Amino acid sequence: MGCCYVVISIFLCFSLAPCYLTFVASIDVGGNLHKNGKITTLSRSTPLLFTQRNKFPDDMSDTISHYAMLHTELGKAYGLRAEMSIWGSQNQEYSQESGAAIQIYCQYEGKYSLIEAGFHVSPSLYHNRDVRFFTYSTKDTKSPGCYNLQCTGFVPASGAALLPGQAVAPQSSYGEADRYIRLSLNKDPNSKDWVLYRHDLDAPSLLGHFPGELCPGTLQIQALSGFVNYLRNTQGPPMGSGHFPDDEDDKTCAYFKHVKIYDSKGHAWDPITTHMIPLVDKPDCYNETDFTVIINKGYIFYYGGPSGCIG
Repeated sequence: MGCCYVVISIFLCFSLAPCYLTFVASIDVGGNLHKNGKITTLSRSTPLLFTQRNKFPDDMSDTISHYAMLHTELGKAYGLRAEMSIWGSQNQEYSQESGAAIQIYCQYEGKYSLIEAGFHVSPSLYHNRDVRFFTYSTKDTKSPGCYNLQCTGFVPASGAALLPGQAVAPQSSYGEADRYIRLSLNKDPNSKDWVLYRHDLDAPSLLGHFPGELCPGTLQIQALSGFVNYLRNTQGPPMGSGHFPDDEDDKTCAYFKHVKIYDSKGHAWDPITTHMIPLVDKPDCYNETDFTVIINKGYIFYYGGPSGCIG
């Protein structure tokens, strides 16, 4: 698959549009996944954000992207941490993508870049419908970016508890089981790299880092985002659990919970005084709840929607 180049249009916002660069080989290695609190084995004046992973680089107009996200104000934070629910999408079509990620958007000297890490289902990328841990980076959205380890970008840690492209299982089961993984992505105050940790094991586990030059400067926006991508003139895939988040139930709705904000010294705090901004671009198809605090769940919001979105 070829690469793509992105023309940026700014209307009181910055707009980011990464693209697929190539396929990623299937990776299945050991790790751990939380199930109801227990560890089990697994086999924008804020700028408006718009994210798109273009699977069809020959004609970007053929790809539709939708999202349900919560993001910080410009330059007000240095990273995010959250528990991310793990949901599959067994009937997803080959040309569709659905997932959730921690995203860092950067603006520096007229360039716009993005780094992110999360979980998605992307049959065209892996040739199956497994839920996969993924990373993505693009240093300049006028140039091609890439997923996982297909180009210089994310640097895995030795013995990492999750590797880019790794399948994770079992998944959440509607009305029966709630499964999640807790990730953080923040700027290290010493190295200036963006470090990625997993926090739901016995101790925090370094997964790797994005070199600081991929997301330089101080003009950054951090986001927690559910997203889908699909071909124009077709119907969209499910987002999250495939249900709207109306009942706010961990076993039926996708969520980001125990959300923390990082400061410039690398300390994580509850976002008590941080203005977190909701952003849903297609609420008739995909939606999210208010950002609130709940006992034993911390700061949380639910998101998602069913398949069948048109436009």
